[in-house]
Amino acid sequence: MSRLAALILVTVFAAAAAAQDVASVPRFASLRSDEVNLRAGPGKQYPVDWVFTRRALPVEITADYGHWRKIRDIDGSEGWAHQSLLSARRWVIITGEIRTLLRAPEPGAAPVARAEPGVIARLLACRGVWCRVEIERYTGWIERGHIWGVYADEVIE
Repeated sequence: MSRLAALILVTVFAAAAAAQDVASVPRFASLRSDEVNLRAGPGKQYPVDWVFTRRALPVEITADYGHWRKIRDIDGSEGWAHQSLLSARRWVIITGEIRTLLRAPEPGAAPVARAEPGVIARLLACRGVWCRVEIERYTGWIERGHIWGVYADEVIE
């Protein structure tokens, strides 16, 4: 194989690997740190407009630019954060009113725990209208419409 052919082959494989690293937008992620600066633009040269101070807070990534992600929280606060401050681990926020976690994904199942709006839960699975979540030592099912941090048609295994 000639050097040129080898170089072309390596370049093609590198481009394919880079393309696989780029996930689609929008998508959900969470904050990796207790303190995440939200900047006005994708770089340290941009001013900090907002600081998130809640580790595991679910956020929606709406744009990618190099190592920077444009994110939005449940309230619509938006800005740019470095990718190193985000995690692919999925968390959700309880919305609306006090919600009951159920032992099984069906109405009328035995209750496991109750959670107030704003509580952050680890997302374990979603199928149909139900999602399985974990809050501290409690694991149960909740209707998808009662949480923020997962899309209506998204399947989580």
